[in-house]
Amino acid sequence: MDYKRILEGILDIGEGMLCSGAENFRLDDTLYRMCKSYGFVRYDVFAIPSNIQITVETPEGEILTQIRHIESTGINYDRLDYLNNLARYVCANTPDAEELHEKYLEVMSRKEPSKLVTYLAGIMGGTGFAVFFGCGLLDGIVAVLVSALIVFVGNWLGKRESNLLIYNLILAFVAEVVIIGMSLLGIGTHPDRIMIGIVMLLISALSTTNGIREILQRDFISGLINIMNSILGAAGIAFGIAIAMWFFGGGHSDGFTLNQNPVIQLISCTIACVGFALWFKIKGVQVLYSGVGAFFTWLIYMIVFAVWPSNFGATMAGAVFVAAYAFIMSRINKAPATIFLTASAFPLIPGPNLYYMMYGWVSADQAMARSETGILLETCLAIALGFLIVDVVSRCILYAKKQEIHMGKR
Repeated sequence: MDYKRILEGILDIGEGMLCSGAENFRLDDTLYRMCKSYGFVRYDVFAIPSNIQITVETPEGEILTQIRHIESTGINYDRLDYLNNLARYVCANTPDAEELHEKYLEVMSRKEPSKLVTYLAGIMGGTGFAVFFGCGLLDGIVAVLVSALIVFVGNWLGKRESNLLIYNLILAFVAEVVIIGMSLLGIGTHPDRIMIGIVMLLISALSTTNGIREILQRDFISGLINIMNSILGAAGIAFGIAIAMWFFGGGHSDGFTLNQNPVIQLISCTIACVGFALWFKIKGVQVLYSGVGAFFTWLIYMIVFAVWPSNFGATMAGAVFVAAYAFIMSRINKAPATIFLTASAFPLIPGPNLYYMMYGWVSADQAMARSETGILLETCLAIALGFLIVDVVSRCILYAKKQEIHMGKR
């Protein structure tokens, strides 16, 4: 075995998974399993969102260390799924360096979704949530136009700007300017609700949730990095909307409200989350699974809230369901749980609170700003606790069945 090339191949897979949206603690586990399969006497893995380091001791006693710096990450769950399958293949078959590299290149060269699918995904996601948050027909038309514009500008800007704060600032500014302009023309009566739907295309609150989750699991560095990235993304959205309001006036607050029809709520959030599944480049039947997960996540939220009118309790109940659903589907489909978790959890993400928090600061309504900030943090914590409960229960079940859920260092 050419162990230097083998280690390089393992790092290639790890980098590809991290750049495709893998959860940090799952990536850490995958790297350990691949190192173990090649018979290394000792292996130490250090992985955070911006860096992967692996040191191994070969059976011949040679110490090897390789480091990979990660400049930027994104989401491509189709690629993540196939890289996960490749990691499973590596653990089962321990291919040589040449075969490992060939299979890696085969995965990385998979065809990207067409532009039509990308536009459809953006429109379904942005417009679906605009309807979910109470938009009418004219508002929905504006949401379609702005969602398509976000996809167009985002595709162009993404090739030129890697700073999430600036990227989100520009997109949020463009979206808010168009919405204000349409509102002045009498097209669209709820500009705040339209913008909330569009914000969901840019929102990074799930990173905050995952960051809190990782801190609770004592993965402090990764947790803080995810939270800081989320804060930068949210700040970009807030600054972009605020600048548009300051320059062009406008801005409006009807107060957060959902569509009054529960059936429309369920249908619109399901359509939106199917759009987000396509947005995250999920393919095949897994897109349907994302829609099913979103439907039942929000249904459980509504049922719990009707019995116990607490946003924290209802959000945590929805988070427990969606995390359990993702865990079960990952075991059935032999795929990363995050594929089934991310899009399905979007109905719980506090996009409206982010918007109204920003609106409160811009309009000097400090009471609104403080209240919405508290609700935003409360919601993120409820989601994180729901995910953590499922993590603990699933580990206990697998330990009882004598199955290893996390490899770790041996």
